[in-house]
Amino acid sequence: MAWLDEQVVAALPELGHGLLITLTLTILAALLSVVMGQFICYLQHRRFWLWRAIGRLYVSLMRGTPAIVQLFVVFFTLPRLGLGGLPMLAAVLAIGMNSAAYVSEILRVNQSLVTRGQREAARTLGLSRWLTWWYIINPQVIRASLPMLVNEFTILLKTTPLASVVALTELTYAGQIVIARTYDATQVLLLVSGGYLLIALPLIGAVRHLEAKRRTA
Repeated sequence: MAWLDEQVVAALPELGHGLLITLTLTILAALLSVVMGQFICYLQHRRFWLWRAIGRLYVSLMRGTPAIVQLFVVFFTLPRLGLGGLPMLAAVLAIGMNSAAYVSEILRVNQSLVTRGQREAARTLGLSRWLTWWYIINPQVIRASLPMLVNEFTILLKTTPLASVVALTELTYAGQIVIARTYDATQVLLLVSGGYLLIALPLIGAVRHLEAKRRTA
């Protein structure tokens, strides 16, 4: 650590805590994104027009409005539900719900991989539309969408600095606090960048592995 300023070295635990917050936020938001993305995708394939309209409206709203505005809406709505003072919850909900719109579109695009014959076979076996979706359609679509989903989660990771606007001390915000104290932006920002790479590189490696596996399959 000889290349680091003493004040920056002393701030490493603070940056490490910010990294942990970022990692936690990314994982929780990604989980919410996957669950909601599948549900929204399912709504868009229902026969009843109202469910399809709700799914499409959700995607349009989430993709058509800034993520920071969505974060403010969630953050200032939670106190009305008795859940005020929880910036992590607000950030997870806002970032996860925003990402869910993109996940649902990724899944929707890959719906064509499931042939009509498979759907008819499921109907012949007496499976309901929900069971057909859960046991036959969804597993195939998820498997085919994995590379794109991991890319989406990488984008989600780079969205997490937005959480600083609701006073959540994630990695970037922690770096700003340290810079204000040490006046050494270069070293701190290099450490912050390295922290994001620690999270992102395994995701990028997973994408490459999955793409190589699909090519050799």
